[in-house]
Amino acid sequence: MLTRLFICACLLVPFTMHAVEVKPYPLANCIVSGDKLDPNVPAVVYQGQQILFCCNSCAKKFAASPDKYLIKLPKK
Repeated sequence: MLTRLFICACLLVPFTMHAVEVKPYPLANCIVSGDKLDPNVPAVVYQGQQILFCCNSCAKKFAASPDKYLIKLPKK
């Protein structure tokens, strides 16, 4: 019984989550194309900043060259 409990506890350790501060997306439109955001396209968190997109194609473009698009974000 104790061995099973120990094994279960060891399996859970890698899956523990840590709180990370994620800044909300500050723009009203897609950072890549400027089009309306699509809530069905998964958001990306890059360097603590949530990024939203209008389509999966824009998400792929962002992933290929994120620094090119991050300059569009408002400064702090």
